[in-house]
Amino acid sequence: MQRSDIKEIIALLATPCKILITTHTNPDGDAIGASLALFGYLSKKGHEVAVVIPDQDPEFLKWMPFHENILVFREQPELCQQAISGAELIFSVDYNGLHRLNKMESVVRAATAKKILIDHHREPADDFDHKVSVIETSSTCELIYDFIAACGDVDLIDRDIASCIYTGIITDTGSFSYSCNYEKTYLITADLYRRGIDGEHIHRLVYDTYSESRLRLLGFSISEKLFVHQEFHAAYIALSSDDLTRFNYQVGDTEDIVNYALSIAGINLAALFSERDGVVRVSLRSKGNFSVNEIARKYFDGGGHVNAAGANSYHSLEETVRIFVEMLPEYREKLESVY
Repeated sequence: MQRSDIKEIIALLATPCKILITTHTNPDGDAIGASLALFGYLSKKGHEVAVVIPDQDPEFLKWMPFHENILVFREQPELCQQAISGAELIFSVDYNGLHRLNKMESVVRAATAKKILIDHHREPADDFDHKVSVIETSSTCELIYDFIAACGDVDLIDRDIASCIYTGIITDTGSFSYSCNYEKTYLITADLYRRGIDGEHIHRLVYDTYSESRLRLLGFSISEKLFVHQEFHAAYIALSSDDLTRFNYQVGDTEDIVNYALSIAGINLAALFSERDGVVRVSLRSKGNFSVNEIARKYFDGGGHVNAAGANSYHSLEETVRIFVEMLPEYREKLESVY
């Protein structure tokens, strides 16, 4: 862990205060897990804690402990603005810059509270007073465990907090299939089991709760919307807003669809383009040493990790796909030599 700011953060938490926890737009399992685990811990320490997220999280995460405490900026803007402006400390978890808050950015940026980053994405912005940033870590949830331990409070991690942390670890590693080649990830996971989590039950709650329409959308995506460029070892799926409407799209329904394109033999780069609310969400995945973070930053003003990155494109769906396809020859050699 980057410990340069830990002592300062511990000092800020020495007396009870009003704390706000935020995470990025379109929050995933790691974002929600990290936010709620931190909520549980800081509440135990006697702080007055609020969690504000820019927009709704997926239905399959709403079983999580402490979830009833989440406020959604898009749905409750006035209440959320009060929580933001009244905070003395703001924790930014699982995102590396305030631009990831979308419409919530200006309100958080204007807040007078000290801003603390806990994140594992590359190239954190200079938006924060203190940073806990470790890009090698599997997930922000693993970093939350490290942070609690660094504060000397690992024994405060109960079953509820452990369940939140575990959810973030499994969702950000694809159930330990990528970004998890570190012994420490498994040692932390073992400790979470010692603290009472039911891993099988959590897996069912996260992965075995598909609606019929979500499953049909997956089938449609693979059978009708999958395009493969074997010469570039790349594939993509493009879903229009009409496609999503046809299958009664709900938040989280496109989660992990991109991984099916990546699972094709010989494919080392996969993309999912999904159009909604006038924006095209770009999800990128890769194998081995090929960096989709580079592509996300260079072509779509996004970012992420080596093997998983994302962005929002404000071009049309067709133009966004065109940009992706036309950049493939630039990476032909790298995509051929992925290990």
